[in-house]
Amino acid sequence: MNYWRLLLLWCGLICAGNAYAVQPDEMLADPALEARARTLSRELRCMVCQNQSIDDSEAPLAHDLRVLVSERLNAGDDDQQVLDFLVARYGQFVLLRPRFEWQTAVLWLTPFAILIGGAVALAAAVRRRNDLSAAAGAKLSIAEEARISELMKSAEDSRP
Repeated sequence: MNYWRLLLLWCGLICAGNAYAVQPDEMLADPALEARARTLSRELRCMVCQNQSIDDSEAPLAHDLRVLVSERLNAGDDDQQVLDFLVARYGQFVLLRPRFEWQTAVLWLTPFAILIGGAVALAAAVRRRNDLSAAAGAKLSIAEEARISELMKSAEDSRP
């Protein structure tokens, strides 16, 4: 029984590693502002960790960005103004889900282009296979069959 308790405790400690990335000194006194800050923090990329939000990251830069988000919210900015400020400062890369703009069109459209290209290639391969199988199963004309018979007879006659 003690084994299971230790295993459960160990799993809890392992899973809770990033659960407390937000430090108590970063939390806002107003629960509504804190909820907005957490929502915004989940949308922003940690520049150090790459594919981790600043809400989950323990990197010093993530801490600085969380503090910056809190300061902007305390200053009275709405969510969009905070995001616009951070994008103006750090570029689209700071967003975990970049906006669809001309600069990010390749990022958004490449998966669809690859999918369409694969479908076209698959359709071409199926069509080519069907054309080859149809050509292999085609009937010979009477003249072609006669010519093949002549060639086979001449080949048999020339054998020693």
